[in-house]
Amino acid sequence: MILEVNNLSVSFGGVRALDLSHFRLEEKELRVVIGPNGAGKSTFMDILCGRTKPRTGEILFDGKSLKGLTEVEIAELGIGRKFQKPSVFPGLTVFENMVLAAKMKKDVLSSLFFKMDTVFTDKIHLVAEKVGLSKALQQIAGSLSHGQKQWLEIAIVVLQDPRLLLIDEPAAGMSDRETEKTGELLLELAKMHSMIVIEHDMHFVRQIANKLISVLVNGKLLMEGSFSEVKNDQRVIDSYLGRANSQLEKL
Repeated sequence: MILEVNNLSVSFGGVRALDLSHFRLEEKELRVVIGPNGAGKSTFMDILCGRTKPRTGEILFDGKSLKGLTEVEIAELGIGRKFQKPSVFPGLTVFENMVLAAKMKKDVLSSLFFKMDTVFTDKIHLVAEKVGLSKALQQIAGSLSHGQKQWLEIAIVVLQDPRLLLIDEPAAGMSDRETEKTGELLLELAKMHSMIVIEHDMHFVRQIANKLISVLVNGKLLMEGSFSEVKNDQRVIDSYLGRANSQLEKL
C-alpha cells in the first residue's frame, strides 16, 4: 500500500469541500477519480501534494505521515503533481524545459557547478521518447500543440522520479488522437509509478481504468468499482453521468 487516507476533511468559508473517510492506493496502481465540478477532486490532490492543509485527517505515504510537511518536502518524498493547465516555459526549448525539471540539487552552489553528463542527457532523451517528444527536443515549447504541452508537463513530472503521480484532467482540450496517445502513455507509466488521474472524459476513463474508479460527489466518496460497475450505478448516473450515460451504453 503506497497511500492511505483516513478521515480527511477541509472547509473553505464554512463549506466542507472534502470529507473523505478513507482512500487506499496500491503500489503501481492507476486510479481514476471522477465526479461533478465541485466534488472535491482537485482539493484532494491539493492536499496530497501539500498545497492545501486539511482540517482533520491522516495521510500516510509509504507508511510515512505527510502531516506538517511542505510542498517541497512532499515532492522530495516522491509525490509529483501535474496540473490541468500546462505550465511550461514557452520561450525555452523542450530540451531546456526538461533540463530545468530533471532531478538535481537546487542550491546555488550545485547550480553553479552543475555539468550535464551522459547519464543525465540519456535520461532526458529516454523520457522524451516515452512521451512522444523525441523529435521535438529543440522546438520552442510555446510552439507545441496543446497535447504536446501536456506531454511535456508529464515528462517534467516524470523526470523528478516520483513514486506517485497526480495527474489532473490530462485529456482536456485534446484531439481524439492525442487523447488516445495520452491514455497509452499513462498506462505505460503506470508500470513504473503509482498514479491518481482526475478525468471527465468517460471514453478516456474507459481506456485507462484498468482497476478501480473512485467517484467523488459533494466531497464524499460515493463508490468505488470497475468502469462497468460505475457507469451502471444508479447513484452515479443520478449525481454525475446523467444524460451523458446514454452515450456510454455503446461502450
